[in-house]
Amino acid sequence: MKNTLVILSLLLLSASCNQKKPTPKEMVTQYYQAFEEGNYQKIKALINDTLTITSGDYVTPYTHESFYEFFKWDSIFKTSYAIVKLDEADNEVIVNVASESVRYEFLKNNPLTCQFNISFDSGKISKIESGECAGADWGIWQKERDSLVSWIQKNHPRLDGFIHDMTMDGAINYVKAIELYQAQP
Repeated sequence: MKNTLVILSLLLLSASCNQKKPTPKEMVTQYYQAFEEGNYQKIKALINDTLTITSGDYVTPYTHESFYEFFKWDSIFKTSYAIVKLDEADNEVIVNVASESVRYEFLKNNPLTCQFNISFDSGKISKIESGECAGADWGIWQKERDSLVSWIQKNHPRLDGFIHDMTMDGAINYVKAIELYQAQP
């Protein structure tokens, strides 16, 4: 019996040592698949305790809890993600992702294809830097957004502020604002 326990223990140890850690490219693929599946627990396992996302001049640090709020906000827009290109250099993955959503459709930039540089720390995703969004028309984006915001302020002031509210309720109000705006005669 004692020998059986020792042999079982060695087999389990051997099996756990043989389990390969995912490569950075595999982790990025799993990250976007988890977003696509709506699986926050899988995302949480892939990201560091703190995750920094940069977009232009905006730098947003997230904890697991605050990133979950972002995840819920994004899910309201029914965003889908498809990896277009994936390259690895040093400890960084450069990925081009095509995203489609209710919000991007309203802003007339659907799909929105952007490049992201993803960095790792301690074997987990620690930083996501937004790069160029080829084909994006930021002028149309801004025009559509500003028209929506102005119209909501004038016609549905209770929804005013949705554009800056990065919570699930803010996203729900954003979608409601789009629906009201599109329903106008």
